[in-house]
Amino acid sequence: MYGALWRVLPGPWWVRLLIVIVLLAAVLYGLFFYVFPWVSDIVYPQEVTVE
Repeated sequence: MYGALWRVLPGPWWVRLLIVIVLLAAVLYGLFFYVFPWVSDIVYPQEVTVE
């Protein structure tokens, strides 16, 4: 899968690497600012008890 993604991206290897880094940063941004806060409203880790 990663090889297919690498072949689809345009440009020389350094441009591809830059595109992959930007895409990874965008995914992490989306997770931290949209997905994780939404999930934290559903899951309450403070209410977990172990006996």
